[in-house]
Amino acid sequence: MGEDGVRLFLARSLRLFAYGALSVVLVLYLAERGLTEARIGLLLTATLLGDTALSFWITTRADRLGRKNMLLLGAALMALSGGVFAATGDFVLLLVTATVGVLSPSGNEVGPFLPIEQASLSQVLDDSARTRVFAWYALSGSAATALGALTGGTVASAVHQGGLSFLSGYQTIVYGYAAIGLAMLAVFSRLSSRVEAPSEHLSRKKSRLGLHLSGGVVLRLSALFALDSFGGGFVVQSLVAYWFHLRFGTAPGTLGAIFFAANLLAGLSAILAARIASRIGLVRTMVFTHLPSNVLLLVVPLMPTAALATLLLLLRYSISQMDVPTRQSYVMALVHPEERSAAAGVTGVARSTGASISPLLGALCLASTGWMSVPFYLAGSLKILYDLLLYRSFAALRPPEER
Repeated sequence: MGEDGVRLFLARSLRLFAYGALSVVLVLYLAERGLTEARIGLLLTATLLGDTALSFWITTRADRLGRKNMLLLGAALMALSGGVFAATGDFVLLLVTATVGVLSPSGNEVGPFLPIEQASLSQVLDDSARTRVFAWYALSGSAATALGALTGGTVASAVHQGGLSFLSGYQTIVYGYAAIGLAMLAVFSRLSSRVEAPSEHLSRKKSRLGLHLSGGVVLRLSALFALDSFGGGFVVQSLVAYWFHLRFGTAPGTLGAIFFAANLLAGLSAILAARIASRIGLVRTMVFTHLPSNVLLLVVPLMPTAALATLLLLLRYSISQMDVPTRQSYVMALVHPEERSAAAGVTGVARSTGASISPLLGALCLASTGWMSVPFYLAGSLKILYDLLLYRSFAALRPPEER
């Protein structure tokens, strides 16, 4: 990969650490600020909608305006968002910041970073190495998210035990999120021109999406990814943490430990996914590992104790993310090099769009005792439907390394 690859891995690790820490405390922090469940849900939806619009604008222009420049812009917006959320509880200001900034309520990737980094990595890799490197890329992010979740819950509890309020503990995490955005600015500033799109093809006429020859397949994949993310939006990490808090009274420190283990298992599974894909193919790996994880998701709210619910959640995480590096590698394999940022951006925007509405609905369900478990049932059912449709549509379309 060279030095640029190392820098991209470092930036992802920093970012996912911040996302993991924030996801455990964000809803608790906003509730401590006095916001109602409806306003919290609206903020989460505004965050995802804003990230979607931002990602669309940046990623469809990154190949032409410079991948490095767009990564720097995203890091600056991430730092700004964390600073504003930490400094004020004014709902209108928070809503505006959530819409134009970069925040992750789920612990997963948001904003323009992932599509551009995928395109940049693919630029310096052979086809035969792409899925394997993407698997390690996923592992680095999951490990960082896990460590961030553990740190977020632990720091919040430690600050409270030291005599300060829970609000102060949560606020510390949000300020740390802003600081990591500044650190990413420094990392991205050192990227070289090797990560940029091939200049000899940039003059080709493209659509407004930044695509030309690959438009049809990218749009078909985008529709399916949107369905998957719409289902996943009902169980973003912040809402699941809040569900455990409401259902079982789980403390922030325990929540941090749960999601530390969950994200670590998810990251380790990515390495296994690369090996499975080398034997049965990318699409089969995506579907055959995703289906059972969604069945487990349906069963989590049926558990009578926190221990059993946690156990099933961890089992689900141990296989739920195997489709991530395989999905990313599959998209990069099907498009031309000068379309990679745009293709990853369009599919990423589709995922963000799908996930933008469901957190609001999920938060409203959590406000009613009788509806608390509905988000799990909706998420599991919709994601199973996605798996079946994906296999039917793309099982016969193989990437170059499988032909």
